[in-house]
Amino acid sequence: MSAKSCIERSKAFLLAGGALLMLPVSAAAQDAAGTAGEENTIIVSGFRASLNEAVATKRETTGQVDVIVAEDIANFPDTNLAESLQRIPGVAIERDAGEGRQITVRGLGGQFTRVRVNGMETIATSVDGASYNRDRSFDFNVFASELFNSIVVNKTASASLAEGSLGAVIDLNTGAPLAFGAGTRIVGSAQARYNDLNEKISPRLAGLFAWNNDDETFGVSLSAAWSTYETAELGNNSVRWANDAAFRSVDGVNCAANPADAGCVEVSDAFHPRIPRYGLVNHDRERLGLTGAIEFQPSESTHFQVSGLYSNFSEDRDEYWGEVLLRSNEKSIDLSNYTIDGDNNVISADLTNAWIRNERYHRESETEFYQISASLEQAIGDRLTATLFGGISKSDAQIPVETTIIFDDRDGVYSYDYTNMLSPALAFGTDVTNPTNFQLAEFRDRPSKVENDFKTASLDLVYEVSDSFSFSGGPFYRKFEFFTTGARRDSTYCAAFTCAADAYGAPVTADLAELFELGDAGQPAGNTNSWVVPDLAASVAFLDLYNRAAVTQQGDERGVTEEVMGGYVQADFELDMGVRIFGNGGVRYANTDQASQGFVSGQYVNVERSYDDFLPSANINIEPVENFIVRGAVAKVITRPSLGSLTPGGSVDQFNFRISSGNPYIEPYRAWNYDLSLEWYFAPGAIFSVAGFIKDIASFPVGDSLQITYAESGLPTSLLTPGTPAYEAVVGGADVNREFEFRTTINGEGATIKGVEIGLNLPFSAFAQGALENFGVLGNVTLVDSNQDVTFGGQTFQTTFPGVSDLSANGTLYYDNGRFSIRVSGAYRSDYNTGGSGNGNFLEGFSSSFNLDAAIRYSLTDAIQLTLDASNLTDDYRYRWADDDARRNYENNHFGRNIMAGVRIEL
Repeated sequence: MSAKSCIERSKAFLLAGGALLMLPVSAAAQDAAGTAGEENTIIVSGFRASLNEAVATKRETTGQVDVIVAEDIANFPDTNLAESLQRIPGVAIERDAGEGRQITVRGLGGQFTRVRVNGMETIATSVDGASYNRDRSFDFNVFASELFNSIVVNKTASASLAEGSLGAVIDLNTGAPLAFGAGTRIVGSAQARYNDLNEKISPRLAGLFAWNNDDETFGVSLSAAWSTYETAELGNNSVRWANDAAFRSVDGVNCAANPADAGCVEVSDAFHPRIPRYGLVNHDRERLGLTGAIEFQPSESTHFQVSGLYSNFSEDRDEYWGEVLLRSNEKSIDLSNYTIDGDNNVISADLTNAWIRNERYHRESETEFYQISASLEQAIGDRLTATLFGGISKSDAQIPVETTIIFDDRDGVYSYDYTNMLSPALAFGTDVTNPTNFQLAEFRDRPSKVENDFKTASLDLVYEVSDSFSFSGGPFYRKFEFFTTGARRDSTYCAAFTCAADAYGAPVTADLAELFELGDAGQPAGNTNSWVVPDLAASVAFLDLYNRAAVTQQGDERGVTEEVMGGYVQADFELDMGVRIFGNGGVRYANTDQASQGFVSGQYVNVERSYDDFLPSANINIEPVENFIVRGAVAKVITRPSLGSLTPGGSVDQFNFRISSGNPYIEPYRAWNYDLSLEWYFAPGAIFSVAGFIKDIASFPVGDSLQITYAESGLPTSLLTPGTPAYEAVVGGADVNREFEFRTTINGEGATIKGVEIGLNLPFSAFAQGALENFGVLGNVTLVDSNQDVTFGGQTFQTTFPGVSDLSANGTLYYDNGRFSIRVSGAYRSDYNTGGSGNGNFLEGFSSSFNLDAAIRYSLTDAIQLTLDASNLTDDYRYRWADDDARRNYENNHFGRNIMAGVRIEL
């Protein structure tokens, strides 16, 4: 779509969207602040009202929780729930394509966090830059934030709360119809989104319809949110650095003939970039979400509700790369004029006979999620209440198309200079804008899918012994099914078609190519900024690619089924012993039956096992003086192992000589959590809090590796694709004894995570009058100390837990007088590792990040509000590194600023 047509389309949405589509009701649609009764009585509305509600909810809960209500979600400049969640103390996010995707809570990543939608545990799966989420992590970018009216983050465990989390249990709630009051309510919103990197404008629409009868005993609600937008990701990528690779020659010395030459030895021992490149990754995304609910309360003793949620999240990902393939080709490349820095990097060099490779990658992915759940709450007499709950959810992620077309020029001239690791200078000495210098050498297509299914049923019984003491308990059942499969149409051109003598591909003509212009990728002067890449449609047609048979990959076809049955008992109490004491204590029992499926040596096998867990917990809260609460909690908790780690069988990385295999017998992560917090509610709507936590993890699965030949792995050679380095070595006979790195997961030792959270919500009305009372600040700082033992190169090192930032913080300064509001929000996260790396690098991870957002609201009338949101105002670059000590450039890219202008109408 052209920019002009997109602008015209967005204008139409802005004019008509309010009447056609609706936004979930929030406090922003309320009347402006005014007086009622006495002259100085202020009616708090808008953003401040939502903050007050969140603080009040936090104060009255038994465990340690943090809450966001509808105003926060709807009016922060957040495109999805992950970005809303980062405002909560102890929560940091991981981004994909510039927007939040997964979260960490108190130093533990998404794998350790359970998510419930309308009370039901579920998983939503999307696709990131490399692959599917084949883990237990929840991908929040699947959902638009407008669909939800509250988020509750449960940071401490209780017997009544679903097990499976070392980090937190997060409740996402779409709202109940009866909360909207009698009659009909319609609210609509339309926004135009502008990205300054690709200079494109896109629409975003949302809305709500709700109706309740006059008696407010029966209600229905429907909501919808839709957006489509493009995000450009511009930058550079090395695909890691590698050593222990001999070049053909160094400064003119033939290294094969002179293996002891000082230059050949030091270059081989040093690290060089594997695939240095600049390029564009374009994300074209569309997100649709629908919710519906029916609520019926014929009497005070009976309550029935059915809720449904549907989401469709799709993306076309297009990549354009100009690169040199040093990886596995060093023996054919001549290197000269090199410099080695203090971190043992060949930081700059000139190359001849370089393997120039220009890639065009296209992937179409779609995640379809749906859930339906129902609950019946029935009071039996004056003291007993029974709640029956059940539901199903399904998340299907599919990649019907994942295509790579490759042009090669295998005798090119090239130079690189990584003196500035963030912005290297990469220059081609060969004319890379002339298509006739290239041959179409390789092609790939890898369709695949991942399915996650949940079924849940539970019965909760609550017996009130007195107004201050109650017992609760009941059985529960969950069944979770995970399945993934993939196929390939990969080949070199000459393995699939007849090639001319001495050719390694088909001659490239102008009809098969297009010229790519890089744009602003942060590159320095002297960098090559244009090159030819395959024309996707023409190349696919030339190869007749999609009519070739797709061969199922045994290592990619695997699954896990878990059935969990159990129950819990819990006592809740509140005592008045001169001071207020309230809390709960209990125990939860869970029996897990696990069945893992996958291919082992060509046979599809099923491995079954079972284990039990008794999980005691206690939360005790003391209010020694009014408005001050001391909270303490202790609990035994578990997180079940990563899904990808549980499946038997293996998959092969044919370019990096690596075999990965699961282990169905690894144990869950088990830990004791200890929490203590102090909360001071020093004024209406205000809170200052300090919370400390210790997570003593008794055991957790860890990665392990050894060097073996392909024959020793037991995997069939049919898994290897012609033209890949592994195929040429093993099947082609180039190096049949070449060792592969065999990676699997084993039961490891424990680890400890401890930290402190400091939070403040300060409305200036707590100490000021007049104009200042409409201002306020809120923010938090989280400090985490973690350690685990990691084996690397035969030695054991102590390092931080994967995904843990030592410091994360965010803050908001706001002004809100009920009619006009403005907010500026910043979020910081220090650097962190993401786990093991490869090619001789110790760990990999991301450097620190800072995101600055803003929002403005102005109510023209009680029914019409204008909105202006901005995200990533600093256009923060994302730097990914390889090796914890050297911090070698893995990738460095940026995504541009987003500005969203819109209107909201309530009827």
